[in-house]
Amino acid sequence: MADSGCEDPQGQDGESFLYFAYGSNLLTERIHLRNPSAAFCCVARLQDFKLDFGNSQGKTSETWHGGIATIFQSPGDEVWGVVWKMNKSNLSSLDKQEGVKSGTYVPIEVDVYTQEGKEITCRSYQMKNYESAPPSPQYKKVICLGAKENGLPLEYQKKLNAIEPNDYKGEVSEEIEDIIKKGEIKTR
Repeated sequence: MADSGCEDPQGQDGESFLYFAYGSNLLTERIHLRNPSAAFCCVARLQDFKLDFGNSQGKTSETWHGGIATIFQSPGDEVWGVVWKMNKSNLSSLDKQEGVKSGTYVPIEVDVYTQEGKEITCRSYQMKNYESAPPSPQYKKVICLGAKENGLPLEYQKKLNAIEPNDYKGEVSEEIEDIIKKGEIKTR
């Protein structure tokens, strides 16, 4: 078994941390927009949680034009995602991207399991105050591309592909359109 890079989460110098991504940050191009230090560590499973989409505090995301991903405790369910090893210097940019200050997400600590069954503790994010709402087609696409790119289990990819998006027909930012194009090329 190849070393997934997760063996020493603190790094030699205590300068890094592990982040469990389950939404748009599954896609390498997306996480690297604001967090260039993110290095793929492994695919992992969060047990007894379920994926949902919603509008934080009832407000639709201006970036994504629909519900954004969150997780909630749900015995017997599971959420698959990617563990990224990141430099602590990117912690503030990750928090900013996740809207921690504005109260969109709160950072949480989760224990996830690698495909080999190894348990690792990671930082992740959860919306506490949200109304369920479907994602935009673009947001769903970024998640599905990230799941495919990083080899999440096929059954889980099928679940993601089956999510009904909202009927948003407009544009998302050029930056987002760009990462979708790059993701499509990469996962062909």
